[in-house]
Amino acid sequence: MIETVKIDIDSIEYPARLREIPNPPEKLYCTGNTELLKTRSVGVVGARKNTVYGKNVALMIGRRLAESGLTVTSGLALGIDGYSHEGALEADGKVIGVLGSGIDHMTPQRNRSLMRKGLECGGLVVSEYSPETEGFKGNFPARNRIISGLSEALVVVEAGLNSGSLITAKCASDQGRTVYAVPGNINSQTSIGCNLLIRDGAVPLIIIDDLIRDIGAVPKQTDIADNNLDTDERRIFDVIRQMSGATMEEIISGTGLSPGLANSLVTVMEIKGVVESYAGRIYLSR
Repeated sequence: MIETVKIDIDSIEYPARLREIPNPPEKLYCTGNTELLKTRSVGVVGARKNTVYGKNVALMIGRRLAESGLTVTSGLALGIDGYSHEGALEADGKVIGVLGSGIDHMTPQRNRSLMRKGLECGGLVVSEYSPETEGFKGNFPARNRIISGLSEALVVVEAGLNSGSLITAKCASDQGRTVYAVPGNINSQTSIGCNLLIRDGAVPLIIIDDLIRDIGAVPKQTDIADNNLDTDERRIFDVIRQMSGATMEEIISGTGLSPGLANSLVTVMEIKGVVESYAGRIYLSR
C-alpha cells in the first residue's frame, strides 16, 4: 500500500490551473511531492505501441523539458507516456503521473516500477479515484482531462486514428491549452493521428525549444557537442559544418547514408535543436 493524501477542490493546495477547466475533479488523491502541482508543467502523451522513432523523440522531449526546469506530466501508460518520463528522469527532472485507477491499483502494472522511480526522484502520482479503486476502461478518457488540465501545453508524439491521445488533445484544446504534435511519416499508422492534428490546427513540433519559448520558459543553453549525437548523426553534423549548410543531396553524398536514413536522422536532429532547415538547406542551429 502507498500512502496518499487527499486534496479537495476548495483546498489552497488544489492546483489553480486544474480548477479552471470544465468539470474539474472534486478531489485529487496524491502520493509524492505535491509541491509539483504548483510548478510549470508540459503534458506528453502518445501511442502505447510506438515506433523506435517515437521512443527516441519522447525521450528527447522529456529530457529537454526537464533540463529547462519544466515538469513532465503524462498518463504513465506504456509507450510514449513512459518514455517521456524516463527522459525527464535521466535529466534529474520531475514528473507527474496521472492515473485512471486508484494509486494502489495502478494500470498498467508493467509501469509500476517507473512510478516508483519517479516518486523516489521527487515526483508525484495523482488520481481522482480513491486508492482502492481498480482501473477500468471508462476511467481513462476522464483521466485525460486532468493530464492536459495540469499542463500549460500538450505534446502528442505518436497517435493512431483511435488513440486515447487524441481525446487528451481534444481536452487540451477545449481547456485553451496549445496542442503540439510531432510530424511523422504519412504512411505510418502510428503517426496518422499526429498528422491529422497538424492538419486541423495543432502546432507541428519541429524544435523542442520552440515549445519551451512559446510558454515563456527559457531553454537551457547547451553546447551542440553535448547533444548525445550518435555516429551517423555526427557524420551529418560534420558535413553540414564543413559546408556551412548543406542540401539533403549533399548530406547523402557526403555521408554515404541512404536517403531514408539521412532524412530520418535530420528530422531527429531538428527535434534535438542541433540543426534547422531553411530554403532547401540544412544549417547548424545557433
